[in-house]
Amino acid sequence: MGCGNLFFSLLITFSVALITYNIIISASAPLKQEFPGPSRTTRKSISVDPVIKMPVDRSRPKPGSKRLFHTAVTASDSVYNTWQCRIMYYWFKKMKEGPNSEMGGFTRILHSGKADKYMDEIPTFVAQPLPAGMDQGYIVLNRPWAFVQWLQQANIKEDYILMAEPDHVIVKPIPNLSKQGLGAAFPFFYIEPKKYESVLRKYFPVENGPVTKIDPIGNSPVIVGKESLKKIAPTWMNVSIAMKKDPETDKAFGWVLEMYAYAVSSALHGVGNILYKDFMLQPPWDTEIGKKYIIHYTYGCDYNMKGELTYGKIGEWRFDKRSYTTFPPPRNLTLPPPGVPESVVTLVTMVNEATQNIPNWGS
Repeated sequence: MGCGNLFFSLLITFSVALITYNIIISASAPLKQEFPGPSRTTRKSISVDPVIKMPVDRSRPKPGSKRLFHTAVTASDSVYNTWQCRIMYYWFKKMKEGPNSEMGGFTRILHSGKADKYMDEIPTFVAQPLPAGMDQGYIVLNRPWAFVQWLQQANIKEDYILMAEPDHVIVKPIPNLSKQGLGAAFPFFYIEPKKYESVLRKYFPVENGPVTKIDPIGNSPVIVGKESLKKIAPTWMNVSIAMKKDPETDKAFGWVLEMYAYAVSSALHGVGNILYKDFMLQPPWDTEIGKKYIIHYTYGCDYNMKGELTYGKIGEWRFDKRSYTTFPPPRNLTLPPPGVPESVVTLVTMVNEATQNIPNWGS
């Protein structure tokens, strides 16, 4: 038994070391360094993995059967990410058993390289961060690398994955929105493949088809088949690193670079996506919950006491996650004044419920 454990540990250590070596090689090589896949020495732009054809079997599941998906959230060990993950997991547990839910397991993929004190509260996989300096100050580059490790090493029972983020609050049980071999993704108005075609052709050559094959999505929220994601993730990692290394691409995409990298990688592997606008809402711009499943509180919510939005100016009442970068929000946040939209009221009410019920909040 001891020898078996030793062999398994050595095998995992060797696998991680090998992947890390490949990342370093990708990052230090010229821009035309090819990604995994057959060599294409005559290609003028970056080559990529061969395109994976769409699954032939698109048959529907048997009536009454559930297509469970595993929810995965990448995070650092910062206070800022941690309090968001605790609230996110609280609402995941409450919604999981609700009507029409196809929510399976949950994993926080912690890319700090070491365990933290919340391992018993939140199911967690510890991933290694990128080698020092490789993220060039853009910590999001750790996300695809963390997914590569998790998909290779973890025992994931479900056949589908929901990639979510710490600042997501689930407002109703989520069914599996993917179907017929397609992923399900939220379309972002600021992901514009056609506008940046000249840049994207470095990573999505003309022979791969029109640039419209690249969906206007990021990696989250996305529900995608587990086997598809296992193929996409290494490409996503390599494309992200190559994009960050290229000054033109880095300047064009800025903080959404990794989102473009996922969209490109999904297209390279022939995995299309159903663009599902009701996947989530983003206060304060989206004012009603409606049929949506997730609140994404990425934007600050600022209002005067008349309930009028004062975006761009700190309001008399406000909720902004960036106000809590070094400490978590206190329990019992003041609710918005009358006239503030339903989406914002719901968000603060749900944050308050979570913090009231999560043990040792703020300790």
